[in-house]
This record gives sequence, C-alpha cells and structure tokens, in this order.
Amino acid sequence: MYDVIVVGGGVIGGLILRELTKYNLRVCLVEKANDVCMGQSKANSGIVHAGYDAKTGTQKAKFNLLGNRMMEKVAQELGVKYSNIGSLVVAFSEEECSALQTLKERGEKNGVSGLRILDREELHRMEENISSEAVAALYAPTGGIVCPYSLTVAAVGNAMDNGADLHLLFEVEKIEKTENGLTVSAKDGRALQGKTLVNCAGIKSGEIAAMVGDEINVNGRKGEYILLDRESGGFVKHTLFFAPTEKGKGILISPTVDGNVLLGPTAEEVDDGNTETSGAGIETVMEKARKMCKNVPFFNTITSFAGTRAYAAEHDFILRESERTEGVFHCAGIESPGLTAAPAIAEHVVKNLLSTRLKLEKNKNFSPYRKADYFFKDLSREEKNELIKKDPSYGKIVCRCEGITEGEIRRAVRENPPALDTDAVKRRTRAGMGRCQGGFCQSQVMEIIAQERGVALEEVTKKGKNSYIIRGRTK
Repeated sequence: MYDVIVVGGGVIGGLILRELTKYNLRVCLVEKANDVCMGQSKANSGIVHAGYDAKTGTQKAKFNLLGNRMMEKVAQELGVKYSNIGSLVVAFSEEECSALQTLKERGEKNGVSGLRILDREELHRMEENISSEAVAALYAPTGGIVCPYSLTVAAVGNAMDNGADLHLLFEVEKIEKTENGLTVSAKDGRALQGKTLVNCAGIKSGEIAAMVGDEINVNGRKGEYILLDRESGGFVKHTLFFAPTEKGKGILISPTVDGNVLLGPTAEEVDDGNTETSGAGIETVMEKARKMCKNVPFFNTITSFAGTRAYAAEHDFILRESERTEGVFHCAGIESPGLTAAPAIAEHVVKNLLSTRLKLEKNKNFSPYRKADYFFKDLSREEKNELIKKDPSYGKIVCRCEGITEGEIRRAVRENPPALDTDAVKRRTRAGMGRCQGGFCQSQVMEIIAQERGVALEEVTKKGKNSYIIRGRTK
C-alpha cells in the first residue's frame, strides 16, 4: 500500500515525487511511456519566466513568482544547469510599447523585481542582432533558462534514490475507491493500492479526472521548434519574446543552458499528443525569427521538433482535491509558466493539499543532492585523469560532437531512473544531441545499452514501443 501514487512522469509529477520523499511516506510514480519526461516536459522552451505575464491574483502569477525564486537552488541540488540570463519582451510599434507598460505594471503587482523598459538605443546595445525595427523592450533581469528534461529526470532520480518507486509502461485504465484508499489499474493488468493519488498526467489529466468522476476540460496545443548548433551560441544573450497573445507568449529566441539557440514555438490546436513537425510550422518559426532578429543563422540548424502543451478551459492552474473522490488531487492545465512554477507547485501540493489526508513526518535521511548526468568535459585535466585511473571507460569519447564519454553513458543506464533506450541516454547525457544528431555515436550507444541491460542488440530501441533501430545482422 502506497501512501501516494503520482500519475504522470513530467516535471510536475517528478518534483512532487521528490518533495514527497522529504517525508516518511511510501510513494511511487506511474508513467505510461518507456521513460519519464516523455510528454510536454521534454519539448518545451526551458524558460524560467520572471512572472510579469500572468494575470494578477491567478494561480499562475502566484506560483510563477515562487517557482522562479526556488529554481536556482533546486537546479543546484539536482546537478542541473541553470542560468539567470534575463529576458526581453520586444516592441515593434507604439501600440506594443503601451503593452510593455501594461506588462511592467502587472509584473510589479505580481511581485517581480527589477523590471524596466529599455529605449531603442539600450535595447540594441544589449542585443546587437536585434531587428532594426525593434523600438523598445521590457527587461526582466530575474528571467532565466533551465533544461526541462534534465530537471525532470534528475527530480525523479533523486526521489528514487530517496526511496520512491517508478512504474514505467503503466497506462492507467481505471481508478477505483476502496475501503482503505484507491486501486489504480493499468491496461496490462497490473494494479497498485494507494491511500491517495496525485493526477499530473498533462494532456491526459482530464481523462484521469474523469475516472474519479470529475470533469476537467483539458486540451492540447502543439508547438514546433528549430534548434541551432552551438556555433550560433552567442547570437542572442537574453530570451527574446514578442508581446504575448491569448495563445501564449509566441515565438521566442533564446540561448539554451548548453549553448545552443532555440527558436519557437508555434501554437496549433490539437486533439492529442501529436508531435509531428510540418513545413508550415517550421516556416512560421523562421518568419517570426526573421522579424525578431537580423541575419538569423538558419544554416546552423541541427534539428527541429515539436511538443504538445496541455491547457485547461480556465487558462489557470487547477490544483485541488477531487470533488467526487476523497484523496485524489488534480494538478491539471499546467501550461506556461508551468516549468517555472513546478518547484512551488510541488511544495504546495504536498504541504497544503496532501497534508490534509496524510500525516507528514520529516525523513531525516533525505538527501537533496544528485550528481550531474554529463559532467566529464567540465572537469579539470587533473580531475579527468584521476577519474580515468579509477574507471578507464571515462577515457573513451563516444559522442564527439558533445564530448560525452563511455563512462557517462554507462552511468546513465545504471542510475535512477535507468536509461533504457537511445533517446533516454540522449536526454541524460546529450550523446546524440550535437551537429550529427547521433549519426556517428548511436551504434556505440546501442552496444553499451545492450551490454548493461544484458539484452540482444536488436532489442535496443530508440524510444521504446516498437521503435526498433535494427532488425538483425546482415553478415
């Protein structure tokens, strides 16, 4: 019997799971995919929003500000890269300049510090590649960037290191109320018993809510992105936004914590978790990027991708106990700034919601720390040599583009949560994320996974569920 079953292995579920392990509770996370961070958390912008955009008094405004203030510490504890680079909302007309003033006033009401409006001269001095048509910007120095999938994987891994269980390929089919709590059943016949449940299922959170008699209208919005190689890393210094619309914050241009440049996302209504890219979508990203900046180095494009973000009809975070089933708590409609808000949401759910149903006693053995998944290239020469003496696998570079070693890949397959396929290794170590996109290293990564897991090479997949890479030997 678990005290808490968390449904959904995204950043919200992962950080809630970690928060739960700070207490003497038996907890688990169930995820329908082959790995955690397989939904909207793996394909978002990675922006730590300052908090000026959300309407004052909303859950978004409250938890955005709190999460922004917590993010740096959480990232440091989990060995995840975070950078406080600041953000700029860029205006291209007098009308948009008025919108900047509105955003500034809203941000100040929300508690955001340091906001100021830059004139044309200062804006162009701060961003030399900004379009000549840009006339002003709202500067938010507390804005930042983080890696969303590293944060999610590290949160779940840290929770597992502290005693949490992870059940993968567990697609919830039914939730039943029992005398002692709940029975959560998967489509493959597995069932778990729990006293309480937290619904963090993203775009499927409405379906999970319906299983316990609640009606939560959750829809999907697809966003397509372009990623530029690290050769373009200095193209912009801050996260650049257009003035927001009702569909979101629009196309952005931003550095990433690993030195790439990210362009996107689009906003297209979808019925499911569709993550296909399209020619029209990519062209939209390029068109908007050209408006924001001059001479955008599209020739350094290394990949494009898409993610689907869930949103509720209320367009605010839904954080509450079920109206029909005692002990079930919903975290639904977590759209932007959900990533930023995630640490604060996790703390709120545990301390203010679950505490009404469970007795929380501090876990004296809880450790908040986790070592970074990829770290070798950041070591000094002496540190590298010392590590290679202990483990020669760190002396072999497997991914030349990113400088990732065999030792780091083997560690990713062994540690919590284990990397079971090549995409999982990529999310943890960046092996395959460089210019060649795995063209040279994927075969070696497959061999390492097969060796570590004790399976045939043919059984190694790209992302689970029949995504086989090879069919058999030719000779």
